[in-house]
Amino acid sequence: MSIPRIFDRRTYALRRGRARDNFLAGDVADNLVERLGAVNRRFVHGLDLSSREQIFSAIAPLAEHWIRTSLAPSRGELRADEEALPFAPQSFDLVVSALSLHALNDLPGALSQIRHALKPDGLFLGALFGGATLTELRAAFAAGESDVLAGISPRVAPFAEVRDLGALLQRAGFALPVVDAEKTIVRYRSFATLRDDLRALGETNALAERARTFLRRDVLAAALASYEAQSRDDEGHLVATFEVIYLTAWAPHESQQQPLRPGAAKTRLAEALGTIEHSAGERAKPKDA
Repeated sequence: MSIPRIFDRRTYALRRGRARDNFLAGDVADNLVERLGAVNRRFVHGLDLSSREQIFSAIAPLAEHWIRTSLAPSRGELRADEEALPFAPQSFDLVVSALSLHALNDLPGALSQIRHALKPDGLFLGALFGGATLTELRAAFAAGESDVLAGISPRVAPFAEVRDLGALLQRAGFALPVVDAEKTIVRYRSFATLRDDLRALGETNALAERARTFLRRDVLAAALASYEAQSRDDEGHLVATFEVIYLTAWAPHESQQQPLRPGAAKTRLAEALGTIEHSAGERAKPKDA
C-alpha cells in the first residue's frame, strides 16, 4: 500500500533549516524537561530526532550521550529522515522528537521505527502540533479563497487528534502510552507578526498540493478580512491557537506493569460500589434498600 504524499519533505527541510528561536519552541522545551525530569531514571544513550537547537539545549543534560538527526544538518548532526531511520534495533534507551512528527507522510511507520530503535523499557517522548492548531487561520483562508476564487487550496496542514495518536502508539507496539495536549492562545497585533512566528518555527506551508503561484492580493485581503471579523479579541488582537500534543510511551519489557487478565479481579464491582448484584435487565439497589 502506497503512502499518501501530504507533505513536501524537501521543502519542509529547507524551511526548518532556516528556523530560529521562538517562544513556542521554548514552551515545548520546558514541558519536555518537566516530563523527563519526572522519570526516575538516568538515560545513557539518547536519540534526538530533528529538534530545534533551542529545544535540544534544554533536554541535553538528561542523557549522557546523544545522537542527533536533522533534515538539514549542521553542527555535527546526522542527516536522516524520521520516515527512514538508519539505526539498528535496540540502540537507545531514550528517543525524543520535538515538533517534527506532525509533518510526516508516514507517521505510523515512523512510530514503529522509533519503537524498534529503543531498548526494552526505553522511553519515547514526543511533541507535535495537534488538530486545534491554527484553526482560525485555516478558516480565514478557506473563507477568503471561497469568496474570491469560488474554491480553496491547501494552506494549513492537517494535524492529528489526541485519540488518533493514542491508537497509533498502541499499533506501533508501545507499552504504557500516555497522550495529552496543551493549548496556547496567542494574541497578535497584526497578521505580519503571526507570519513571522511561523517562519521562525520553520512551519510555513510545505504541503505537497500547495499552490505554486504567489498568493493574490485580493485573496489575501479577503482572508485577512475574514480573520479580523471572526478572530479578534476585545482589545483588537488577532487570536491564534497552537495545540501541542505530548506522547509518552515505553518499549515493552517484562518488568512493566501489566493489565489484569479478564476474570482475574479479586473484588466484584458491586461490592466496590456498595450495591447488590442483579442479573441483566434488573436495576441495582443499595444494600440497605
